[in-house]
Amino acid sequence: MKQSNLILVLFWLAGSAGALSQISQPGRPALVAGKVNAAAEQQAGDKDSPALDAEREKRALQVLFKIVEKEVVSAADAMPADKYKFAPTDGEFKGVRTFGQQVKHLAATNHILAAAALGEDPPADAGDEAGPESVRTKAEIIEYLNSSFVHLGKALDAVDAKSPAVWPSPISPLKNSQVTRLGLVVESLIHAFDHYGQMVEYLRMNGVVPPASRP
Repeated sequence: MKQSNLILVLFWLAGSAGALSQISQPGRPALVAGKVNAAAEQQAGDKDSPALDAEREKRALQVLFKIVEKEVVSAADAMPADKYKFAPTDGEFKGVRTFGQQVKHLAATNHILAAAALGEDPPADAGDEAGPESVRTKAEIIEYLNSSFVHLGKALDAVDAKSPAVWPSPISPLKNSQVTRLGLVVESLIHAFDHYGQMVEYLRMNGVVPPASRP
């Protein structure tokens, strides 16, 4: 066998350049065998590991879902109605959403991703993640927000359902074979807490302590 081919074979056996240097020294081949045995034991351990329990994972996520829902809805309710059109002006805030628009956007995204998780058409009134134009007052926006969490809750309840109806959404980075019902629900909760952080800033700018931060 040519020397170059022998080196390639040794490299493959060792698994790394460091291991290759070890087997080139007399009396050291046991190190390679040890690594191979360790890898085999790891693979055997993986096979013996219990499979994910979809029902248990769903219950765990439901706990987190309730926390997100409670904090977001309570923050939306804490802002006075006359401040729903508030948007920061000091600093680099040109073109940002008002408080009310933040809440509507969060709710619209909940609806869009929940629909995809349930294999439904996206809500026609969700618009470009902006929410219905007809929803304007604080009371209307909070009602829309609550309905979005009900919708998302249905998607979460269906996480372990056998139905294959799960669609990718154009607003999600999860495409085609990557998309799962659980993934879409988690994405929506991450998105909700992203905007919750902005809602908190808006509240404090108006002298309102977020309910989650109160004694």
